[in-house]
Amino acid sequence: MAVIEFKDVQYKSILKGISGTFREGKITTLVGPSGAGKTTCLKQINGLLSPDAGTLYFKGTDLKDIDMMELRKKIGMAFQSAPMIAGTVYDNLNLPKAIFNQTLEQEEAKRLLERVDLKEVPLTQNVKELSGGEKSRIAIARTLVNRPDILLLDEITASLDYRMVKEIEALVQKIQREFNVTVIWITHDLEQARRVSDDMWFLKDGQLIEQGTIELIEGSDNPAIEAFVKGVDQ
Repeated sequence: MAVIEFKDVQYKSILKGISGTFREGKITTLVGPSGAGKTTCLKQINGLLSPDAGTLYFKGTDLKDIDMMELRKKIGMAFQSAPMIAGTVYDNLNLPKAIFNQTLEQEEAKRLLERVDLKEVPLTQNVKELSGGEKSRIAIARTLVNRPDILLLDEITASLDYRMVKEIEALVQKIQREFNVTVIWITHDLEQARRVSDDMWFLKDGQLIEQGTIELIEGSDNPAIEAFVKGVDQ
């Protein structure tokens, strides 16, 4: 079942009639050259941007017919470099609740830390004292606060060393299985896409060139895909 469907979605000169689907409960990576429209696709999904033409569907319902605040409860998002607000670990975990004038229970916050293997980190610790890897884990925990159906991840491991990259990949895969969430993950790293993907979108110049399994993408005879794969592999 498609949890998200793009149907001829256009946005300015960035997205040029994209049609494609994301399977529920799977990890789909978005790959392609810089400027391909990957981040714009994520912003369309969580309602930060709206199509100029075409339609986006969430579980068969036009996004325009869904209350944006309710939609954002169903979607968690984490960004490159794991930006934190000034304050404590708890302040950052509570942020998705605070947006809705709610409060995250302390015990639930502790359970979330345990989920991302940060059981020993105090909720009162200032986030300035955390390592890059710990911040990435906090950012992932924060996406889970409202128990979303979808996680949107934008280059979340780009600034981490290789050991930490592999740990974050394993963590996301574990969370995907335990929560049965759909993960849509932008990565510039084709090797990473090979390791974590169930499905892949390959985008170039605002167009969805190919979608499918990693084997299907890498077996494509499309010149743009061939050039990208060879460029990354060298």
